[in-house]
Amino acid sequence: MAHTVSHAAHHDHEHDHEHDHESLKTFGFWIFLITDCILFGSLFATYVVLHQNTNGGPTPEELFKMPGIIAETFILLTSSFTSGIAVLGMHKGNMKQLIGWLAVTVLLGASFVGLELNEFIHMVNHEGATISTSGFLSAFFTLVGTHGLHVSVGLIWMIGLIFQLKRRGITAVTKRKVAIISLYWHFLDVVWIFVFTVVYLMGVM
Repeated sequence: MAHTVSHAAHHDHEHDHEHDHESLKTFGFWIFLITDCILFGSLFATYVVLHQNTNGGPTPEELFKMPGIIAETFILLTSSFTSGIAVLGMHKGNMKQLIGWLAVTVLLGASFVGLELNEFIHMVNHEGATISTSGFLSAFFTLVGTHGLHVSVGLIWMIGLIFQLKRRGITAVTKRKVAIISLYWHFLDVVWIFVFTVVYLMGVM
């Protein structure tokens, strides 16, 4: 009896320790997001200051092709929705739904990155608009490219997580990781709405 009580107490202690460890990692992620907010805030401020410094090069009105940008926006917003459905699947303990919707999110995210790369290649090859052409383009490529890089990192992270879920199933650790990647993805979505408004919409108006 005493052995059972001591085993239960030990198990509870281990569980509490694991819970504290997961909470600490989640807290660390929030600190990362705050520093990322500061990074993007600085890049937006730089863009706002430099967006009219075209140095005789192409202007936003000449460069931005809005149908493609709207498609990118729609794809990224949809991927945020699918990542939310994946989290709902996780809370229901539905492994198939969780992995399935994470995979859909990866495909949508990859489509977004593909369209963005295509936009950059078109600007450089057809418009002669490179990062060193003008202050506006330096700020544009740095801001939009940094966001694209964050999306690419998120995709690699999500693919790794899908493999981990297949191997380990839904545990306290994988639950925390899914919650964090979903939060990260929603954050990138919010940043993109600012990019779409400040860079593209204001650029063509």
